[in-house]
Amino acid sequence: MRWWDIDPVLELEKDLFPEDAWSRGMFWSELAHSRGPEATRRYVVAEDGGRIVGYAGLASAGELADVQTIAVARDHWGTGLGATLLTELLRAATAFECAEVMLECRIDNIRAQKLYERFGFEAIGFRRGYYQPGNVDALVMRLTTASDSGSAAGSASERGTEING
Repeated sequence: MRWWDIDPVLELEKDLFPEDAWSRGMFWSELAHSRGPEATRRYVVAEDGGRIVGYAGLASAGELADVQTIAVARDHWGTGLGATLLTELLRAATAFECAEVMLECRIDNIRAQKLYERFGFEAIGFRRGYYQPGNVDALVMRLTTASDSGSAAGSASERGTEING
């Protein structure tokens, strides 16, 4: 993801997360930490026919990574794009040499929870009222990378969609 992707990403963000959409400033702040030798973030977009149809971001700190966001346009649900985006984030976690990847997921987002479980994430707790203003709880999930593989990245494929970092 680059600065010129922020406007189309914001449109998708507002459609998918109307109550708690990220602001332009939040995306700018994250992207400011995604370039150069001291980078601690990785943000990617997925395009289909020149249109951004998904995006995802990861933050790292030491041996811990946190999935900040994953979003897929409604007309691309069920295509495997979420898995492709998550795979890119897990590759980034491996590049950042993270031993664990954490995330929060809305307790009512069963579709996302199933995706994360397929990749080996396990539920480890809750954050009550995490998503505001709706006061929706978050399920906290964790993936511990396999020490024998040295990689957090799973495998997924997506036809017709280009991932750009």
